[in-house]
Amino acid sequence: MAATQSQSASMDTFVSTLQQRFPQISFRAADTFYWSPREQAVHYRTTENATDTWSLLHETSHALLSHTDYGSDFELLSLEVAAWERAQSLAKELDVPAIDTEYIEDCLDTYRDWLHKRSACPDCGQTSLQTSERAYRCLNCAETWQVTQNRHCRHYRARQRTT
Repeated sequence: MAATQSQSASMDTFVSTLQQRFPQISFRAADTFYWSPREQAVHYRTTENATDTWSLLHETSHALLSHTDYGSDFELLSLEVAAWERAQSLAKELDVPAIDTEYIEDCLDTYRDWLHKRSACPDCGQTSLQTSERAYRCLNCAETWQVTQNRHCRHYRARQRTT
């Protein structure tokens, strides 16, 4: 239990440093790490290990880069790359141990995998073109389908039927 309290206190100290450095951003304890542009708040877990610190820097970087929304799946991946690049700079500025590049690639792979699953044609399996925020069209077989807007849920692909 003492280790948990110590880890929590250490994370609180780091969050306090971030709050002082970036007063325009709110920091709120939560069950997971995420940036809420609507609230202008970075939500974070109060545990502390290297990856939690890195995740906090990553979400803070979304805030510093003014990331609010994205219009395509590829744009979301681009925002994630930019936030990790900014997090690496931020780690240097704050004398935090360097972010492991393999960890960054693992995190980015989750987005790449998500994008690939959404863009795979439900008919022929070919990677396809996103035509709008929630729609794809296969250049191979001309199939079209809708995907969910939520990036955290299962990959549903509802075919669009033409009449």
